[in-house]
Amino acid sequence: MSYRLVLASASPRRRELLSLLGHPYEVVPSRYDEPPPPTHPVSLPGLVSLLAAEKAKETAARLTSADTLVIGADTLVTLSESEIGLPLGKPTDRDDAFRMIRAMAGKPHWVYTGVAIIRFDPQTAETAVVAAGTEKTRVVFRNLPDNVINDYIDTGEPMDKAGAYGAQGYAAPFIERFDGDFYNVVGLPLCLTGKLLEKAGMEWWHNRTAMPPVIG
Repeated sequence: MSYRLVLASASPRRRELLSLLGHPYEVVPSRYDEPPPPTHPVSLPGLVSLLAAEKAKETAARLTSADTLVIGADTLVTLSESEIGLPLGKPTDRDDAFRMIRAMAGKPHWVYTGVAIIRFDPQTAETAVVAAGTEKTRVVFRNLPDNVINDYIDTGEPMDKAGAYGAQGYAAPFIERFDGDFYNVVGLPLCLTGKLLEKAGMEWWHNRTAMPPVIG
C-alpha cells in the first residue's frame, strides 16, 4: 500500500532531518496542548513516548485518512543517568538557561526522543499507534567558562530548546563527545524513524525526491 507521509511538527530541525530520508512528506503541525514539565521524577522513555503519540494522534484525527502515516516526535534532555528522572525542559528566562548549561558543562547528560507512527482508522473513527520507539543518547559537554555561556545565551538560541541548547547550532563546539545517535540530539533519530516506517508498512527508500514538499 502506498502511504502519504505527514510530520506532525513545526520544528525546522525535524523537517530538515526527515528530508534526509528523501521520501516526499507534508507538514501538518500538531495542535496538542503539551502539559508542563513534571515536577517529580518520571519514566523518561515513557514521557517522550506518550507525548510523541499524543502529538501525532491529534494531527491524524484531523486528517481522517486511512492511507496516511503521521510521525510524532518529542525530545527531552536530562541530567539523570537513570531512566527515572526529571527533564530539564525549555528555559523560562536567561537565568534558567544559564543554570541548565552550567549544570551540563563538563559533565554528561542524556537526550531522549520518542517517535510514534499513527494512522487513522475510518471504521472506528479512532487513531492507532502502528509503530513506536525511543532513542537515548549520552552527550558530554566540555568545561565552559561563564563568559562563553553568557555569550551563547546572548544569541537567543537556547530559549526555545529543551535543555537550553541546539546541537546543530552555536552550541555545537560545546559537545566534546557523544554515545549514540547524534540525530537524536538534534531532534529526530533517523535510524529509528526509518525502522518504524518499515514496521508500519512503508518502503520509505522508494520515490526519493531532491526537495520533499513541505505543506502546512
